[in-house]
Amino acid sequence: MTSGLFAPLPLRSGQVLKNRIAKAAMEENMAGTGQLPDEQLFTLYRRWAVGGTGLLITGNVMVHAEALTGPAGVVLDEHAPLEPFAEWAKAGKSGGGAMWMQINHPGRQVASDMPGVVWGPSDIGVSLGKHSSRFGKPTAMTPSQIEETVARYAVTAQRAEKAGFDGVEVHAAHGYLLSQFLSPLVNKRTDQWGGSLENRARMLLDIVRAVRAAVSPSFAVAVKLNSADFQRGGFDADDARQVIEMLEPLGVDLVELSGGSYESPAMTGRSADSRTRAREAYFLDLAKDLVATSPLPLMLTGGITKRATAEQVLASGVSVIGMGTALAVTPDLPDRWSGNREADRHMRPVNWSDKALASAASMAQVRHQMRRLARGSSPRPGTHPAIALLSEQRKQRKALRGYRAWLAGPRGKA
Repeated sequence: MTSGLFAPLPLRSGQVLKNRIAKAAMEENMAGTGQLPDEQLFTLYRRWAVGGTGLLITGNVMVHAEALTGPAGVVLDEHAPLEPFAEWAKAGKSGGGAMWMQINHPGRQVASDMPGVVWGPSDIGVSLGKHSSRFGKPTAMTPSQIEETVARYAVTAQRAEKAGFDGVEVHAAHGYLLSQFLSPLVNKRTDQWGGSLENRARMLLDIVRAVRAAVSPSFAVAVKLNSADFQRGGFDADDARQVIEMLEPLGVDLVELSGGSYESPAMTGRSADSRTRAREAYFLDLAKDLVATSPLPLMLTGGITKRATAEQVLASGVSVIGMGTALAVTPDLPDRWSGNREADRHMRPVNWSDKALASAASMAQVRHQMRRLARGSSPRPGTHPAIALLSEQRKQRKALRGYRAWLAGPRGKA
């Protein structure tokens, strides 16, 4: 019997995904000189492209050169040369799947040692107990800064299309800027961008409108949204339901559901909430409720590693299965599934009691696998998380020196 996982999915833009399996965004933090994609990312995405996925979504590409989630983040703004991005798009599409660029602004989730700006809807910093000092103290954005940021998203999307990407995904999850505006715990504004959910969603909706107007009708526009923040009093599943309804008239093709933030890292399986599953499909229970009312096709990401789980998620009404870690360990997993085979290796679990440190180590483990793929090597998922974390910290310190020099130069300040 042919699995629904390998059925094509037509989108409202007219684009057709060749199957229902997507490589979800994972922050690579592997930019080359000038905060640009280089051969490392090209090789990495060629590995994934030939593995059978219908859709590849890049790790977050930053819309503002002075606001990065990490010092080796890729920047696509009005000044960036398009040639490296065209090569990246070509690599991602080399297996016949679609290639979308995730576009993002970190807002307040910026390390305290990073140069540039730390912005948020309000001046409320990231609260991580003894780890809170790792992040900068944010300043509340002015109306003009909000409007300029909306315009930056549109510029990045337009240039992504020009470079050959098939679509963009606006990142409004995981505690980044747009997620911060959506959260009543972080957004304490009393103007048109604060208060009611309609006001808190205003920046996201304005960005989607601006992006849709800046690109062609056949270019896909998606949104990544938290199914919940997993914080008491925060953005919840009912808020997500309403935001999805607000997005429907704006020409959105797909909404990807995830969850959590640095403060409650549900996206790594370390939530402060009991509603995520212990091992597979963390957010399926919440997604089932959202599928029942969603006017848009949904993609679910978080903890899926087995075909049986993917089939279960698809049977719930979800349209696209998103995988991150599983594809960092087994880049040809979709092809394996089509041949009735499973992954023969899995990431070593991180069972540390310190959730913030465990989340950082989990992300470092994934990046360690991506770097191996980018070198043409095989993954090594048994690497100890402490070793991966220390290695990542060394690489980030080196990248930080390069980013500071670049930002201080004429290009960074352009």
